[in-house]
This record gives sequence, C-alpha cells and structure tokens, in this order.
Amino acid sequence: MYRLAGSIMLLWGVKRASLAIVMGALAALALPPFSFPATLFVSFTVLVWLLDGTTGSADGGILRSYRQAFVTGWLFGFGYFVAGLWWVGSALLVEADEFAWALPLAIVGLPALLAIFYGMATLIARIFWSEGFGRLAALALGFGLAEWLRSFVATGFPWNAIGYGAMPIPVMMQSAHAIGLFGVSALSVFVFATPALLGTRRGRVTGIVLATLLVVVHFGYGAWRLSEAPATAATEKTLSVRLVQPAVEQTDKNGDDDREQQFDDLLKLSALPPKAGDKRPDLIVWPETSVPFILTENPDAFTRIADTLQPGQVLLAGAVRAEDRGPGYPPRYYNSVFLINDKGEIIGASDKVHLTPFGEYVPFEDVLRQWGIDNLISLPGGFTAASARTMLTLPGGINLYPLICYEIIFPQEIDEAPASTNAIVNVTNDGWFGDTPGPYQHFLQARVRAAETGLPVIRDANNGISAVIDGKGQIVAGLSLDKKQAVDATISLLSVSKWNDSGRFYNFWLIIACLALAAVGSRAGFISALD
Repeated sequence: MYRLAGSIMLLWGVKRASLAIVMGALAALALPPFSFPATLFVSFTVLVWLLDGTTGSADGGILRSYRQAFVTGWLFGFGYFVAGLWWVGSALLVEADEFAWALPLAIVGLPALLAIFYGMATLIARIFWSEGFGRLAALALGFGLAEWLRSFVATGFPWNAIGYGAMPIPVMMQSAHAIGLFGVSALSVFVFATPALLGTRRGRVTGIVLATLLVVVHFGYGAWRLSEAPATAATEKTLSVRLVQPAVEQTDKNGDDDREQQFDDLLKLSALPPKAGDKRPDLIVWPETSVPFILTENPDAFTRIADTLQPGQVLLAGAVRAEDRGPGYPPRYYNSVFLINDKGEIIGASDKVHLTPFGEYVPFEDVLRQWGIDNLISLPGGFTAASARTMLTLPGGINLYPLICYEIIFPQEIDEAPASTNAIVNVTNDGWFGDTPGPYQHFLQARVRAAETGLPVIRDANNGISAVIDGKGQIVAGLSLDKKQAVDATISLLSVSKWNDSGRFYNFWLIIACLALAAVGSRAGFISALD
C-alpha cells in the first residue's frame, strides 16, 4: 500500500487529472440504481493520496498547492456529477428539434458548475491538511460544508449528496434522523477515506478505530430505530391512500392530442374497486401536472371528478393553476396541487415554492432569452413561484405537507413544516428522464426525507416510481417504473417533532466543529500523540 500511495502522490499532468475524474465517476456507482457504496472507499482513498501530492511545491509555494488541491477536487467532482447526472440530458430530447443543441450544457456544463463545490471542499481540506487521520477530518469538514452550501447557493441543488451513498437501505438511512443528510455526508467522507491510512505510517490505528466506531453506531442506531414499537392504537391516526400512476409518455403530455383520453384514464384508475379485504381509499392522489388542461377553466372536469369519487373520498390532483392579472396582462401560471371533495369542490390548494431552473423558469431571463435559452415547459413566461407553501387539511383534521417534484430533495424545505404535519405528500413527473438513473435517485431521496423527518411520504409520480413510504424510509406499497396502475395502502400518521428538526441542525454543526478541531489540532501538532 505504501508503494501504491506513493505512486499516486507523485502523479502529475494528464495522468493525475484523469485519475481524479475516474475516481469521481467510480464514486457515482454508490448511487441508484447501482447502490454499491464500496466504490466510495476506493474513490475517497485515492482522493486523499492525490491531495497528499499537493502538499509540497518547491517552485510554486503554498498558493500553488492550494490551486492544485482545488483543481483535484474539481476534477473529482466533475467525474462524479457527469457519471451521476448525465441523464438530465434526456429531458432535452423530449423536444429534440428545439432543445438538443443544449445537451452539452446539461451533460457537461451542469457538472462543471457543481464540481466547484467539491473543489472548494478539497481547498478547505488542504488549508488544514496534515499527516495522519487529521487530514481525513479536514476532508470530511470540507465536504460537509460543501454539501451544505450546495443545498441553497444559487437556489440550491443538493442532488446526489455524498451521504446518499451511505444510505441505500432503511437500516442505513436512520442516522439522517439524528444528524441530517449533511451530517451523514461529512462523517461518511471520513469513513470512506480511512483506507488511505494504510498507505501512510501515521494515524492508522486511531483513524481506523474512529471509522469503525462510526460504522457500528451507524448500523446500530439504524437497527434500534427500525425495532422501535409503532405508535399505540390510542394515539395512532391512519389514512388509506390510492396512488394513481398513469404512465403517460412525456411526448404525449406535451402534445395536444389525447388529452381527453389522459383524463379518462385518471378517472378510471381512481374508480377501480379495492382488492378483496382492502379498505376503500380515503385519499386518491394524482401526480404532478397530471390534469392535461387548466382545471379551473373546465367546470365539466369537476362534475366528472365528483361522479367518480365515493362519499367521503378526497382527490389530491396535480394541475397547472392560472391566475388572471387583468386586461392587457398575461396570466400567471403556478405548478399546483388541488384537494377536491366528493362534491367536486376545491377544499384546499398549494402552489410550488421552489421552482426548477430552466424547467419552470429561466434565471437571468432578460439576458438568457436573448441567447435562445428557454424553459422546457412551454408556458408564456414560465411558472411563477408561490411566496409560501399552504398546508393541505383533509376532512378529519389530517394535515399533509405538499412538496412538488424536486422540492423533496431539500431538507430545509421540510424543516419548515408545522408541528401539526402528519405526512408529506410529494407529487412529481419524472417522465422527462425515461428509464434512466434519474427516477431511482429521486426516489431514494424521498425515502431519506421520510427517515430524516420520521414522517410518512406519499409519493405519486407520473411514470413512477410511486410509493407510500413509512416514517423510517420503508416502502409500504408502490409501483415500479412505467407501470400504468393504481395501488392502495394504509399508513400510520404522527405529528412531526420540531425538536428533531432543530436537533439535526445543531448536531450537524457539532460534527463540523469536532472535525474542525481534529483537523486544526492535527495541523498544529496538538494531537500528534494520537498519530
């Protein structure tokens, strides 16, 4: 291992850059649909050795080593995000004659921008770099801060945070309940980088012991939480849900043909009788923008919905909402969900708050539209973001917190949920991306949000993956990709604990503080005895 580590440290030029990119791409195999976390041990071990090779520079001094560290992290991130996000380009091929020219921007440009955060991570690590296990703490510190920043800078895009690679199954998701996605991401980097100590002579025992302890706690806490007894009958609320998955091809959704057939299919799937022995659903859910017309401009649609619903049933439908602005002004459009009762009346509605850049709105619109860059969704002016999210309350007092499409990938969006929230409802349309890793990655992130908050997630997707997920990330019932069907499930509901929300926030910063102390202490020689 010493010889291998030394040869990697001494790499330069094209060989060094290529290895960094390949290691980043290898790390993406930890993500769905592959979900093979072992690759992260290889990737981060090699990344540590590459960074070891930036610590000295006879002719360039400290600034050159910082620049090399940033470039190494950027190259690693570029490989990771290209391999993990190449499928984003599939959305541009739905209307290829209009958007295919932008494929390089999606496949290469987006990863190049996101890789800046990983360059910042390795730059931060390099500032505190030392020998022994302290450099692992420095790297974990850098990546923890980078993933946190990635969740909100420039509206945020925390897709495929490193922590997801450490949470492929429910027993490995539970740590997020205590320390959140970004806490898991930081500590995961420390663990995944630990084999690098086998190629050096200092800090080996201490680092391996700490990493082993973290792994034991990670699995132990997960097993303990999964074994917790469910709520007692005296305090338990239940909700019977039907997920309707119409599996409409995105090209058909974008066209003007077959809109009436699409609406008929939604109604037919909603009206199916429950399986023998199953409870009739209280709530029927349709996916994001599933209604193929402006719902509020079609009174007949409400009549047909009322005729379909049984007494006491409620429909939650994803639809575009138009807001009239008066003569001479185009309407505003919102990506919305509506609650409709068995009389065909709207009893609740909520609009999307966190819009998708270039899908629902164009950042820097005045400049970019001059260059021909437009929304994928053809609406005049795109969608408008709501100023606030509205809780959806079902008859009987059950409160649903609505998240539309990729809003569910943002932990902070859910941390804002009122304490009275009983479940999260997430409607989405991943049909833009076909049978690629995208829908599988999106689904994992929804499951982690459930485990993170302890709240059930009711997730309905146009073409899948749709599922009812319990508050520990376990699938109660679901539908696989591209299956045109409906599925019923009954879930237990509890109110969210706001203590857990604040606890995750403070625990993440406690982890960052501990990593910083370890990195600084090792750099200054205060903990050299442990090495």
